[in-house]
Amino acid sequence: MSDTTTRDTTTPAAPDTGRLPLRPLLALATAAFTTVLTEALPAGVLPGMSAGLGVSESATGQLVTVYAIGTVASTIPLAAATATWSRKRLLLAGVAGFALANTVTAVSSHFPLTLAARLVAGVAAGVVWALLAGYARRIAPGHLRGKATALVMAGIPVALSLGVPAGTFLGNALGWRAAFWAMTVLAVVLLAWVAATVPDRPGQPRGERVAVLRTLARPGVAPVLTVTLLFVLAHTVLYTYVAAYLARVGLADRVDAVLLVFGIASVAGIWVVGAHVDRRLRLLVIASAALFAVAVTALALTPLVYVAVALWGLAFGGAPTLLTTAVGDAGGEAADSAQALLVTLWNAGMAGGGVAGGVLLGQLGAGSLPWSALALLVPALAVVVAARAHGFPASRR
Repeated sequence: MSDTTTRDTTTPAAPDTGRLPLRPLLALATAAFTTVLTEALPAGVLPGMSAGLGVSESATGQLVTVYAIGTVASTIPLAAATATWSRKRLLLAGVAGFALANTVTAVSSHFPLTLAARLVAGVAAGVVWALLAGYARRIAPGHLRGKATALVMAGIPVALSLGVPAGTFLGNALGWRAAFWAMTVLAVVLLAWVAATVPDRPGQPRGERVAVLRTLARPGVAPVLTVTLLFVLAHTVLYTYVAAYLARVGLADRVDAVLLVFGIASVAGIWVVGAHVDRRLRLLVIASAALFAVAVTALALTPLVYVAVALWGLAFGGAPTLLTTAVGDAGGEAADSAQALLVTLWNAGMAGGGVAGGVLLGQLGAGSLPWSALALLVPALAVVVAARAHGFPASRR
């Protein structure tokens, strides 16, 4: 949100009907769903893809890494290059990128070509992630922007808790190529949905682009980005290697049940956040960080794995909404640039967490993972508490 001397030129008021525009917001939520599922699907069909492409499973796993690299490398440059584009045109281009990349993945028998397709998908994700939250805020009435963001971000936990298992089931039943063909069909349907229901919003006027360094200098942006990086690192260190941790505590055969509990709790978390984010942003972020810290401590010290994982999901489920809302408020007229920075750090945190967790697992064992997450969450909570004036203010205009 802009300060009292700066007008937010990137967020024109939507018609204040007192209600959320559900059809366009659900289309944006489906775009979030598509982005996350496109990223995670190779993990669910890893053995079949490995055999089909004639490479090892570890090499096939790099299809997820390449996707993340594409997103990290492209988000900020593309956000700057397309700042003047209409938001609808840009969203359609991103979704079309998913349709193209998933089609190539579905038909490719050559690993280098599949890697290239995944890189394109990652670039498309960078385009879509950088605009989704800001787009949702701009088509919703002013007093419902937090709820609009929450609705769109609900696509993330739904993709993780329902989309990935469904894609894995389809891949096992009909082959991994069928799963990627289904993603192509979803992208094509989404293109028509966006074209028919989502209202357009203009990009920034030429000459009014906001540089990245100027965005970082805005009060409140740096604290939100710091908390984002620490949060995602803590989550990814543990989530990526949760199977190894569960094997340590005798639940190696219950990974699917534990992740289902996490997914259900995540959906509950985003529901709670959506109901209260417009009035209690600061309180919710503090509660989320504190609850996450309690959850990982419980994982480290108690046998109550299901309870701890439920608390973890409840705490993390609403994090995308909370952090995108906070950075949008702090960014003001530089909201799109701030969102691009957040997306970049979020994906960098995912990549870094995967690497760091692997090192910790190899050097110190699975028991070190929840303690490492706690070591990241304590400073994150401290930053939230300290950023009372800007970033996570006590009250929002």
